[in-house]
Amino acid sequence: MTEEKNQSKEKKSGTFCCGYIAIIGRANVGKSTLLNQILGEKVAIVSPKPQTTRNRITGIRTTEAAQIIFIDTPGIHQGHSLMNRRMMDTALQTLDEVDGVLWLLDAHDKIKLEEERIAETLRGVETPVLILLNKIDLVSKGKLLPLMERCAALLPGKEIVPVSALKGDGLDLVLNLVEHWLPEGPRYFTSGEHTDQSERFLASEIVREKVFLLTREEIPYGVAVTIDEFTEKEEKNLIVIAATLHTERDSHKGILIGKRGTMLKEIGRQAREELEALLGCRIFLELFVRVDPNWTQNPRLLIEMGL
Repeated sequence: MTEEKNQSKEKKSGTFCCGYIAIIGRANVGKSTLLNQILGEKVAIVSPKPQTTRNRITGIRTTEAAQIIFIDTPGIHQGHSLMNRRMMDTALQTLDEVDGVLWLLDAHDKIKLEEERIAETLRGVETPVLILLNKIDLVSKGKLLPLMERCAALLPGKEIVPVSALKGDGLDLVLNLVEHWLPEGPRYFTSGEHTDQSERFLASEIVREKVFLLTREEIPYGVAVTIDEFTEKEEKNLIVIAATLHTERDSHKGILIGKRGTMLKEIGRQAREELEALLGCRIFLELFVRVDPNWTQNPRLLIEMGL
């Protein structure tokens, strides 16, 4: 360890530190799973489909010594729609606004063109970077070493940590390293907060997650969820939520509703049960489906949907 790093450690000893850390990587490498595991709370939706995260999801971890504010960015990929371009702008803009970057890669997969482009971008930033090889529970140590050598060649001089976001392996080391990047300062959020996202936003994301999980390959990415009503009735320990599922095609509307409404009912049932567990009260959830042709290319509709 260099003298500069030792001095940094001494400086932070006994003081409180607070800062922002971005989680970036190719789509479907486990960024949302990593964030949820670090926090011990679900703040980002998880799906087998790539490109699930569309917005910057903020997760907050507070200890006695530090508060780390993680930003889970959309997966970096090549896309041609206006929505995809905005997602990429969101991911890349984050790099200039944080105190450190966690670059997550899938250890079970080969290095792809997206990773090479990410490495090229990271070589041009001054922000500290830690390379995380995720899903090590799925690969042998013999296959891990060549991947580590490839990452070291792509981004020389950066530390590499094998992890399992699903099982939590290696995350204590990651958090220890990250804390030393943070500047001294007071916490931005109270100790009990895990995210700065509103309950309305979390409700829309959980409904959207159930759409991804239940429709699988039948429905592509042209689905968004907006909250039309979010009314708290404290005397009844009840929250009334009305949400609209926006899709681009009539055929997709039929799939989302299902035969005799069975699919929409199941989406609503699973979303309601998770929201009740999350918010600690009864939920009345009503879902609607609306066709908005080509909404992913419409700037006005993208703004309405928070993209």
